Amino acid sequence: MKTVWNSLLIALTLLLSNSASVVLAEPTTIEHTTPIEEPIATEPKKTPEELARYQKLVEADRLYLAGDRIAALNLYRQVKTPFAEISESQPKPEPILDPTQLAPAGQVYWREALAGIDQKLESRIFVPLQLLVERYPEFIPGHLQLAQALKERNRQEEALQVLEKACSLYPNQPDLLKAKIAAQAASENWLEASIAARQFALLNRDHPQSAEFTRLADENLKRYRSHLRSQLRGNAIASVLTGALSYALTGSIFGPISAVETIAILIQGEQAIGERIAKSAQRQLDLIKDPEVLHYINEVGQKLAKLSGRDDFEFEFYVVLDEDLNAFALPGGKIFVNAKAIIHSNSEAELAGLLAHEISHAVLSHAFQLLTQANAIDNVAVLIPRGGILSNLLTLNYSREMEQQADILGTRILAASGYAADGLRNLMVTLKKQQPEFPITFLSSHPDTDNRIRYLENLIQRNSYNRYAYEGVARHAEIQTKIRKLLRDYKQQSTQRRRHRN
Repeated sequence: MKTVWNSLLIALTLLLSNSASVVLAEPTTIEHTTPIEEPIATEPKKTPEELARYQKLVEADRLYLAGDRIAALNLYRQVKTPFAEISESQPKPEPILDPTQLAPAGQVYWREALAGIDQKLESRIFVPLQLLVERYPEFIPGHLQLAQALKERNRQEEALQVLEKACSLYPNQPDLLKAKIAAQAASENWLEASIAARQFALLNRDHPQSAEFTRLADENLKRYRSHLRSQLRGNAIASVLTGALSYALTGSIFGPISAVETIAILIQGEQAIGERIAKSAQRQLDLIKDPEVLHYINEVGQKLAKLSGRDDFEFEFYVVLDEDLNAFALPGGKIFVNAKAIIHSNSEAELAGLLAHEISHAVLSHAFQLLTQANAIDNVAVLIPRGGILSNLLTLNYSREMEQQADILGTRILAASGYAADGLRNLMVTLKKQQPEFPITFLSSHPDTDNRIRYLENLIQRNSYNRYAYEGVARHAEIQTKIRKLLRDYKQQSTQRRRHRN
């Protein structure tokens, strides 16, 4: 879900700082000085109806694992409520590539624009093209032609805006995306170009141009790293000069070197950044070390990660002893899940839905993208003072588009793994029901939960994903019981430590 802990910049500070006093931001950090007021939930008692449903799911899971998929499917159908019929209040028009398929008025705009291009008359080019993309946004060549006309007149920023808007409407149109990637690369936004290309390849693996987009992703990432190396050389020289001047004037050599170190880290890429932040997080967070729990979370997580398409990542999964219901993904595939998220999910499939969503954020480079946006390199250098602790915090939140991408890829991974494809959807329903009783961080950051649930239902139905597959309720219940005990023990130990300090 949305990473609401206060920014990867804080974690990056941990990498650059020599101070041992740096603490990760809330909510992933447990404040030891503040008592936990809310009691940890005990194992809830099931109603007769809930118990009967649970027993049917246990039997269905047994049949599924034994290979009797038909009998399992029949039981799953008995206990799972059918989705509502797919409905869209305003269905999006199908994309049009052939001008002859345009409405008559659209064809007039198109002919007028082409005539203006031949005559090199701007008024005859831009007016009809702007009307065309506004009134017939489904006509893909219209967006491409408008962007090209702007580019030829050195209006690259406007051209990129046209393509970004078009891609938001039709994200799976390869010609639009190629033009957008080319425009980003021309503007030296190589990382954005690389991420956009890789996202298409991951979200459209069966597309005939998937390999081409992977190549574009690798090429632009190579350009980005080359650019960072140039920056590193320039900043290193500047840092030596500035440091010498600073020492001459003040006797202090602290300052711009942090920007150099930041660039050096970014050059290493997502995997290296994730590893460094994860090591800092492991020192700062209270993690579950129980072998059975760790085996469970890793078994589920690695099963999903193998289907993610990012063989360059070393995925790791951690469970945090925290009563805030949350999860987050670091660059490079380091996934942290709070214990309460496991306790309040109903099945292994629901937990797998959560993990698949967070894995998708990682493989789609969402956190890395946010980290490198908005002049992050310069900002980090400014925000890290002499002592190495941030005085100002930035909150990096996933956009709606990023969340939707993680939903799409996460559900696809879930369906391919053999779990019930509605695991993420069911988790959203489960947590929405529990929200009045428990403060749920990643639901409070997604206020439009009902629409998201409907969107996931439509996604599953349109793609014919199997929601009558393995749920994994029995083993999940056993792990939940163990985690409840671990949380109780943790709370008691924390209380005793506070008493000893007082």
